[in-house]
Order: sequence, then structure tokens, then C-alpha cells
Amino acid sequence: MADEVEPGHVRVRLDLSYDGKDFSGWAKQREGQRTVQGEIEDALRTVTRSGRTYELTVAGRTDSGVHARGQVAHVDLPVEVWAEHREKLLRRLAGRLPHDVRVWKAEEAPAGFNARFSAVWRRYAYRVTDDPGGVDPLLRSHVLWHDWQLDVEAMNAASAGLLGEHDFAAYCKRREGATTIRTLQRFDWERGADGIVTATVRADAFCHNMVRSLVGALLFVGDGHRGVEWPAKVLAAGVRDSAVHVVRPHGLTLEEVAYPVDELLAARSREARNKRSLGEAGCC
Repeated sequence: MADEVEPGHVRVRLDLSYDGKDFSGWAKQREGQRTVQGEIEDALRTVTRSGRTYELTVAGRTDSGVHARGQVAHVDLPVEVWAEHREKLLRRLAGRLPHDVRVWKAEEAPAGFNARFSAVWRRYAYRVTDDPGGVDPLLRSHVLWHDWQLDVEAMNAASAGLLGEHDFAAYCKRREGATTIRTLQRFDWERGADGIVTATVRADAFCHNMVRSLVGALLFVGDGHRGVEWPAKVLAAGVRDSAVHVVRPHGLTLEEVAYPVDELLAARSREARNKRSLGEAGCC
């Protein structure tokens, strides 16, 4: 099991952030594709002067163009490698990594920790502006321009109808063998003093394209093209609706990943590996 660290190794938790604009997502891909995982693994191999690559496990894989402020990963390092480099690892990584990715913390993880399976929730933010003049050029890589005035109150009313545990198949790109049942814990919108409208979306986990699909549906409500009840009706239908637009990735940022207290890490990891069923959960 991935929570069992090989003898002679130490599990290290990495807290990191990146600007996703020039990355082809988190996960390593075919040669020639620049990825966050690839950059960090290359840097680790270089700064530890290792002849092998130490693979990372991440809390949530982000798509091409998606940013992260509070991403978490873990890596299992040989005890001697960790002992030799732990004190200077952050500074050495900062000198080796490109400017659009940074590791802010590297520390020995508690027993049972798994960056992916131990997480209890992930929180994303999606930022959009409806300013008729467009996006501030200094924010253009992190804020979507929506060319219609948005009614934040209507968007919040519609978002409330999606909260709870549901099968989000209507808002996810299906993957073979993967469940689309998720618990949406928070989904709300707020317009800041600068006019930027920020969606905060928190769930135990997200399926592929879920956040960007939810945002796309709610923008249709906000600009008056659909009624407040429409997103919940799409959810209940349980199938992809061609009217649900997957918004562009650059407005999306992974803000935070939360974990339980150390004593519950292993139990949470085991629970998260179980394939979920709404019937078994007695819900809806």
C-alpha cells in the first residue's frame, strides 16, 4: 500500500505553488511536454546528486494552464539522502527550479500521510471579471473575462442547489473505472472591491473538469441566459449537457488542501480508496 514507506526511506511532505500558464498540467507526460511534476522531480534529482528519479504523489492533479497556491505532494527519499540535504533542500531547489514553480516547505511527514488519499478537502478559486473594458493586463493570466454583466446574487442562489453529496456525472469528464460521486462542501461567489468575481469551490475531491464545468454553468445563470434552477436540473439529469461550457483553465487556482489530525491520516487514506456509491451512502 502507498502509505507504507519502504524500509530505509523517509516520506517528505512538500508544500508548493506554481503559475500554470506555461505548464502542460501537473502530471508527467510524453517527452517534450513541460509539467510541474517533471520540473520538480528533475530538480530533486539534481540537487540531491542522485542517479534515480524520486517520484512525487500529489494531492490533486491540475490540468494544463491551472495554477496552484496551496498544492501538496509527497516524495519518499532514502534516509541518507534526506539526512544529507534536508537543511538546505529548499534553498537548493529555489536555485534549480524555474521561476514559475516554488517549493515552500519540505518536512518529514507524520505516519500514515499520503498527499492524495489523506486529504479531507481541496479548495479552489475561480476568478472572473465582467468589466466592459476587459481584464487588467497584469492579471490576464489569472482572471477570465466574461463579456456579460454578472448577477452574483443569482449565482449564489443557484450554487446552493448543488451542495452536498451527489453524482456529478453531468459536470465531469468521465474516466474509465472512476466514480463521479463527490461531496460539494462549499460553492459561493463574491465580488471584490476591484470588481473581480471569485468563486470559492470546496469538496472532498473533484473529478476531471468538475470545477470548470460548474463555473461555466453558473456564469450562464449570472448573465441571465439560464434560470437559477437550471444547474440543479442538469445535476439531477446525470448526463453531460451540451449547454454546460467548460471555462478556460487560467482563471482557476488550487488554493488549499486540508488534512485531518495526524492520528487519523491512515484511516482517512483507507477510506478515500473505497469506491463510493450513493446507494451505500443512503443519500439522495
